[in-house]
Amino acid sequence: MTLNLPPEPVPLPPEQVPADSPLTGLATIEGPEGAIAPGMLPAGKPRSAFRRSLDVFLENKLAVTGVAIFVAMILFCWAGPLVYHTDQIHVNLGNANMPPGAGHPLGTDSNGYDILGRLMTAGQISLTVGLAAAALATIVGVLWGAVAGYFGGVLDSVMMRIVDALLSIPTLFLALVVVAIVSPTTQILILVIALTSWLTTSRLVRGEALSLRVREYVQAMKVMGGSGARAVGRHIAPNAIGTIMVNATFQVADAIALVVALSYLGLGVPPPQQDWGGMLSNGVQYVYDGYWWQIFPAGLCIIIVITAAIFIGEGLRDAVEVRLQRR
Repeated sequence: MTLNLPPEPVPLPPEQVPADSPLTGLATIEGPEGAIAPGMLPAGKPRSAFRRSLDVFLENKLAVTGVAIFVAMILFCWAGPLVYHTDQIHVNLGNANMPPGAGHPLGTDSNGYDILGRLMTAGQISLTVGLAAAALATIVGVLWGAVAGYFGGVLDSVMMRIVDALLSIPTLFLALVVVAIVSPTTQILILVIALTSWLTTSRLVRGEALSLRVREYVQAMKVMGGSGARAVGRHIAPNAIGTIMVNATFQVADAIALVVALSYLGLGVPPPQQDWGGMLSNGVQYVYDGYWWQIFPAGLCIIIVITAAIFIGEGLRDAVEVRLQRR
């Protein structure tokens, strides 16, 4: 018995597909013999984890705004003095407490320093201390947490009990005690803030290390005779980079807020240097005299920079979560 089946349709090249055909507009792929099958979608090249994370970060308008603000503030503090020249060393009481006007766009303070120029030089100290302290705190916290989480056992218990004991002491109080003992300079402030800010980072990295140390590539490295230092430096810390980056941005905001608090309480860098917290502290003394220009500019810079760092941290956190979900 013979079945009369209709012949199979021959696929048409894209240029011969009718305009009113439902296949119009669909992508085509060449078959194994060079034929083009209409309606088949091309296999796109998969995007890397970094590209996916970058796309998610760029879609976050607040995060992009935060980066732009941070870059603009850095240019303002370091490139601004090259354009706007002021004397921030010698006291000039003849120009003290002048309101904003010609020659002094933001007025002057009680020592006759130009407020706009003071914002630039004070911002250099505030941003330098904040960024350097956050970087140092991140390095110490990553090493401490990675070692504790990877080796575990008694070493982990002892190291984390030290962290718990230090976390029980308020950070500001601990920083005040240390700064009161030694003379505060820019380097001392960086060390003090870093050594009181690494504790949270160490706990986060320890949690990552506990999960990473049982991964196949870490176990394979141990079987091949790799040392613990290699495991921590080449496998644990690099694979926790997402958590580290997010925490580092929040560390910047916390460090800037802490140096502002110390300077506001009179434990900042000594004169003639000054940071934004010192400017705020000096301006508050004249708040009842109506010298608003000695308070608002420094306070606005502090709020803008800390908010920008938080926006960047939120954007990085969303980007890292997307990368982790698609592993």
